[in-house]
Amino acid sequence: MSFFKKFFTKEKEEDLDKGLEKTKSNFFSQISKAVAGKATVDEEFLDELEQILISSDVGLETTIKIIDRLEAKVAEDKYLNTSELNDILKQLIIDILSENNTVDQEDYIIPAGDKPYVLMVVGVNGVGKTTTIGKLANQFKKKGHDLVLGAGDTFRAAAVDQLKIWANRVDCFFFNKGMNTDPAAVAYETVNYAMEMDLDIAIIDTAGRLHTKKHLMEELSKIKRSVDKRLPGAPHDVLLVLDASTGQNAIEQAKRFIKATEVTALALTKLDGTAKGGVILGISDQFKIPIKYIGVGEGIDQLQIFNKKAFVDSLFK
Repeated sequence: MSFFKKFFTKEKEEDLDKGLEKTKSNFFSQISKAVAGKATVDEEFLDELEQILISSDVGLETTIKIIDRLEAKVAEDKYLNTSELNDILKQLIIDILSENNTVDQEDYIIPAGDKPYVLMVVGVNGVGKTTTIGKLANQFKKKGHDLVLGAGDTFRAAAVDQLKIWANRVDCFFFNKGMNTDPAAVAYETVNYAMEMDLDIAIIDTAGRLHTKKHLMEELSKIKRSVDKRLPGAPHDVLLVLDASTGQNAIEQAKRFIKATEVTALALTKLDGTAKGGVILGISDQFKIPIKYIGVGEGIDQLQIFNKKAFVDSLFK
């Protein structure tokens, strides 16, 4: 048995299946109905598939890509039955997810190199950003890593308090400078704290800034520069957290944040509460940024490492 199969336990598989139930019932059940009884891929089926993909928040550009590739594949392989068409669709979706440089990570590991590994987390209010940080911290702690959470969202008292609660719950270090302080200074001193304490990881929270506010978005760039000043090359990752339930709005948020800072990884939350899981395909295809984590439930262990094959297999069950 491979290490990944040991890591992706039956419990995690069940969490994934349950977390994707609404997307499956909305998206893939419609595809199954459209495929049923078809002896060939005709214009009627392609039109119906296009409507299903767009209504599931896959996005127009990605939908067209899937339709074009399906037509080419069917012409090449001479599609014969429903099972074969399902297999073709599965592979097309896996291919699209593969093109964003996503590596099927086996565990909650940090890159090799000098300590600390610095992770800067960005995203608007309400997407589950701070909760994602807490769940990540829990996983890293379980792997034996020492870490600190830096409260860089200094504009909301609730944000600082929430992060502190997570730090206590996970039993990791917590750094803050109080309310209304310079977020860039908090980020700088969080990294400095991690270096002085010889910690493995520093995770920096940032304000859930509105992506339409230019000066707030520019502040993200300032935070990044401040961290790099203390530890050249840091942050090693900038994780953008998006709420899958917002559909196309998540794509618009991604555009703004990617413009403001060098986003290197994505986390999609709240998949269990939405039928819009198809947005993962659109986001993956448009931005070519690896999807690293997905939230499939509220439990502390229900933030999963994204594995494209497991994801697609679950959708087509």
